[in-house]
Amino acid sequence: MTRHLARALTLPIVLGTFTLGTPAVAAVPPSLSRPATQPGPAVVTALERAAHPLRTVEPGGDTRDLRPLSEMTGDARVVGLGEATHSSHDFFALKDRVFRHLVTERGFRTFALEASWSTGLRLDDYVVHGRGDPRRIMRDEFQRDYLWWNNTDYLRLVEWMRAYNERHPDDPVRFLGDDIAWTGPEVYDEVMEYVAGHHPELSARVTELYRGLRPAVPTGTYIEEYLGKPYAERRERADRTGEALRLLERQGPDGDRAGYDRAVQQATAVDRTARQYAFDFDDPAQTAAAMRYRDEAMADNVLWWQRRTGTKVLLSAHNAHVSYETMDPEHYPRMQGAFLRDRLGDDYVSVGLTFDRGSFNATGQDGAIHRWTLGPANPGSNEHTLDRVRHRDFLVDLRTLGPPAAAWLREARPTRSIGTDYPDGPYDVALARAHDVLIHLHDVEAARLRDR
Repeated sequence: MTRHLARALTLPIVLGTFTLGTPAVAAVPPSLSRPATQPGPAVVTALERAAHPLRTVEPGGDTRDLRPLSEMTGDARVVGLGEATHSSHDFFALKDRVFRHLVTERGFRTFALEASWSTGLRLDDYVVHGRGDPRRIMRDEFQRDYLWWNNTDYLRLVEWMRAYNERHPDDPVRFLGDDIAWTGPEVYDEVMEYVAGHHPELSARVTELYRGLRPAVPTGTYIEEYLGKPYAERRERADRTGEALRLLERQGPDGDRAGYDRAVQQATAVDRTARQYAFDFDDPAQTAAAMRYRDEAMADNVLWWQRRTGTKVLLSAHNAHVSYETMDPEHYPRMQGAFLRDRLGDDYVSVGLTFDRGSFNATGQDGAIHRWTLGPANPGSNEHTLDRVRHRDFLVDLRTLGPPAAAWLREARPTRSIGTDYPDGPYDVALARAHDVLIHLHDVEAARLRDR
């Protein structure tokens, strides 16, 4: 198994940076070779009529400019908020600003990040109870392909959440991690403690099933070592975690429904991590199945959390993962946003983000992290058209967009979609089919990574 493939399997978000057996070069679908077409002035005019200017991406201060976004998201229980790169300050800052606004104006109480389930639990423990040091937690948890989240913007958001909870201890905001590439040792411990306390006769068996799985090394090292194991061993590990989960499920709540439900969810998190790696990555069909499995599992984690806590959730992920359509059906058959729409209907709203120019951090072909800068988007691209609107930054409801802009944005056109590695894309995306709402930024700058 190549390192390129291994990286693709554990990306926090990205799609299509690497395909099976290919070098790390820009992934440009064949459809992008067609001649670029420019929209007429009527398309831009229709966009301008529907656009709502955005005052700033920075959190704090007046948020009246975000009230149209509140109306567009309505009473949705989960709002997916995307990003066109994995490491631009403006996307992260805007998510912070939008979350604060939705907390105060719409009663949202959970910020969900494409980080591992156990990472979310550690950060939730901090924002709710003040346990631990967020800088240390982020340093411990955001390693390898998750390192992009260890930035100054998300640290500011986490610290704001803790300060909010100190002022509102009876109505706290929460932090959720929905991804599955890593499950920390404390989750294994919690499952085994529950079994020992409620079903001691199963304790020895569950301990044996989890043998060798509980992490004893840092996050990045654990993921790297897991990916390096032979397929048969990875498959056998998933068989064991699956058996442990089934044993627990068969016992029932035993008078403690809340404790039982949490224990089952923790055992499910352990099983999902093992299952994410239990595919034959030398088989392109199985690799695609692994990607579908991951997106569905992330959606399931969000749904479990939302139903158990009853909170409204702002879900932070790459545009591709909050989207209804995949940019690359061969390698990524179905996305988290599609699963959420299936199960929530109109209670899920997808918000995509685009940008015309600017900088971001990403890993280059040499394996090192670089700051990349892009100039204005090319004619014929979605971004080039959006940037012709007179507002520097703006948001627009794609569902109510008038003609001819609606038809223009319902056709797939070159669009920037950059993940953890670069070069990457552009991809053909039909923005009005992929998202309900769109936020366009004129320019962005690279995020400030911590501990680098």
